[in-house]
Amino acid sequence: MKDGSPDTPRSALVSVEALVAEGLVPEADRAALDQVAEAFRIRISPAMAGIPSPGVTAQFVPTPAELTLRPEELADPIGDDAHSPVPGLTHRYPDRVILHATQVCEVYCRFCFRRETVGGGDGALSEAEFAGILAYLHDHPAIWEVIFTGGDPLILSPRRLAAMLQRLAAIPSIQVIRFHSRIPVVAPERITPALLAALDVRPAVWVVVHTNHADEITPDASAAFARLSRAGVPLLSQTVLLRGVNDDPDTLEALFRKLIACRVKPYYLHHPDLAKGTGHFRLPIARGQEIMAALRGRISGTALPLYVLDIPGGHGKVPVGPGYLEATGAGEWIVTDPQGRKHPYRD
Repeated sequence: MKDGSPDTPRSALVSVEALVAEGLVPEADRAALDQVAEAFRIRISPAMAGIPSPGVTAQFVPTPAELTLRPEELADPIGDDAHSPVPGLTHRYPDRVILHATQVCEVYCRFCFRRETVGGGDGALSEAEFAGILAYLHDHPAIWEVIFTGGDPLILSPRRLAAMLQRLAAIPSIQVIRFHSRIPVVAPERITPALLAALDVRPAVWVVVHTNHADEITPDASAAFARLSRAGVPLLSQTVLLRGVNDDPDTLEALFRKLIACRVKPYYLHHPDLAKGTGHFRLPIARGQEIMAALRGRISGTALPLYVLDIPGGHGKVPVGPGYLEATGAGEWIVTDPQGRKHPYRD
């Protein structure tokens, strides 16, 4: 990748023309990538555009493979629309909801399960939509947690976020607010004192950082994690298992160790969703189970996420990690240890 002038901040790369000019894609692919851009938006933040790592660029740089659509792929693979009682809200579980605060991101991941919806217009909730969400939350006191997603909710201004959080804090049943965001990694300069002040509200605020490769965690990203930690914000991480990016134990071990060193607890390892045009990123569940089994014998439990599958249609997440127990009779089991050795156990 080309280096920008030290006197001129780099702009985000948002077009096929810009990717060709940067040498990120060959001129020969321009026509195919123009078709990709018509269906799925392109944006690579300056922080990510400057990292010369195949494991990073593969996540953000489009390829003609995205034009291959498979019968099992879905426009709404995790059922956001099927479980939306009011605009901007998804309610799949009794005690928590997903609040779609914006449809805009600093980067558009090529494997995103919302890739057909993100990036349109300014993407922010209207006042009427947010008022409808607040009314729904008031009417459903069993809802204990509000999960901000998007798009990327931390792309909103601190002023806008503070106003939203203060109104949510006025609902006594809301005890936890969770943000899912790539911002601390892909645009760490956005983790400002003003943003940290906005997050300082009565419901406990957690941030789940989305990151898939250790090379994404630059010194600036590490510093952003530290600013959040010092402000009292607990940090978790969410990773997607991606063929050609992180589908081997060594790569994931490096990522999870780096996260733990930055006080970020690995939370979920997602099997890739059935989003349209993402078949080249998917791998068999059996391969993911093999990787998780290998990791269990190599790294601390604090660094191990839960390997999950989001069931298509909005039926929720389930663990799909490797099995260690095999029933052989009433109260009789064979247990497999992290090295693959088998041991009898009586229940």
